[in-house]
Amino acid sequence: MMAVVSFAIFTGAFAVSAYVLAATIVPHFDRIVGALRKQTPADHQPLAALVRAEQRIAVRRWAAQARPAPAYRTRAAA
Repeated sequence: MMAVVSFAIFTGAFAVSAYVLAATIVPHFDRIVGALRKQTPADHQPLAALVRAEQRIAVRRWAAQARPAPAYRTRAAA
């Protein structure tokens, strides 16, 4: 009797784990196979475009920073 209960418990656990793996992998199966075949996806952006975007963001952040007004030096009397 204990063997039947143990078999039922382990079979159920295996079925749940197989379902979870399938539910996780199946929606992305085409991307996984493409990656294994070294194919780039259609929505893949080249790295250079991402670098340019990061540089634009950095420049905009730099330009948006508040800067103190330049202190004009007064000339000393000679």
